[in-house]
Amino acid sequence: MALQATPYKVNLELSDTDRNVYETLRMTVARHPSETEPRMTARILAYALWYQERLAFGRGLSDVDEPALWHKSLDDRIVNWIEVGQPDADRLTWCSRRAEQVSLLVYGNARAWSSKVLPAVAGLNNVHIAALPQEAHEALSLDLPRSINWGVMITDGVLYVSDAEQQHELPLEWLQGER
Repeated sequence: MALQATPYKVNLELSDTDRNVYETLRMTVARHPSETEPRMTARILAYALWYQERLAFGRGLSDVDEPALWHKSLDDRIVNWIEVGQPDADRLTWCSRRAEQVSLLVYGNARAWSSKVLPAVAGLNNVHIAALPQEAHEALSLDLPRSINWGVMITDGVLYVSDAEQQHELPLEWLQGER
């Protein structure tokens, strides 16, 4: 019998002072059985970072032809294809041909990945890559409750994520392009 996705109720109080976006966002995020907590956390942070009214979660791990998130126009064009993790250069090139913009939120130890992939995608002008700080991201991802209530403030390229107990500071490192 196949394992079922685990639903998480997520409430985000988003204050993005860099883009003047202030929203209360409520959603259910399905965690695929093979998805780690850090990956799911990265998807939620990517949602906050690139939030637009028509932004939606893709099937991601369940369907390799879909991203973690995407923003589609009213005529079904892909405006922003958003990936999380450390995809290879072929994947980023493939994505860049399908969307006006490709955004990637890298997490984990990315030194080896970046030295291999960044030179291969440097010529792709529609690919924008940001990296989360490893230790702060891991601390945020630790023991996630099934009901996530976060205040997310984005200012000067830094994500401040607070819950009932503490605040996490996640300064983004832009490896290619910009938000």
